Amino acid sequence: MSNEKITAERRTEFGKGAARRIRRADKIPAVVYGHGMEPLHLTLPGHDTMLALKHGGANALLELDVEGDVQVALTKHVQVDPIRRVIEHVDFVAVVKGEKVTVDVPVHVVGDAAPETLVVTENTTLEIEVAATDIPEGLEVSVEGAAAGTQFAASDVVLPAGATLVTDAETLIVNVTAAATAEQVEAELAEAEADAGIEKDEPEDAEGDAAAAEQGEATDSE
Repeated sequence: MSNEKITAERRTEFGKGAARRIRRADKIPAVVYGHGMEPLHLTLPGHDTMLALKHGGANALLELDVEGDVQVALTKHVQVDPIRRVIEHVDFVAVVKGEKVTVDVPVHVVGDAAPETLVVTENTTLEIEVAATDIPEGLEVSVEGAAAGTQFAASDVVLPAGATLVTDAETLIVNVTAAATAEQVEAELAEAEADAGIEKDEPEDAEGDAAAAEQGEATDSE
């Protein structure tokens, strides 16, 4: 993972009012903590930071240039406005060269399993310990040609060199099952409706109705 470089400014104003002023200027308030250091409160350029976090993913590693001093920082939490979808605040953890960190890395399923199977991702991330400068953007699990009944545990996932698995090795990550038939789907739906107390109307007897109508017409004509 390559480090994105961001020019940051020290932040001296705090509180909600100060944060709103920072955001109105298209900037983002942030803090860096860790290694026993005093929290480093910063203001980051909005657009550049957004792009850097997008490129780096959930574990983006940034080089923050603070008045000439460069601090390498690992993204730990990004606060996003739920309506406007803009970044409101970022928490970072300071890291040093060669240091290992524990992170959750997304798992991506690749390939096509055997016909008439269903691929279920049971866990979408794996926790690993890895050098801060070598955090992978994702880990792949290939299900190419996998038959129904095939399972992939955490220990089956290939990790980058130097990385150590933290998640329990037996944790199920991907499960390949037999796809349900139309009859099974219909039976499960009927069972669910029965459990919910839903009753279906019986289909009308078209032939019986027609016979009754003919009998009525014959009676009227007599």
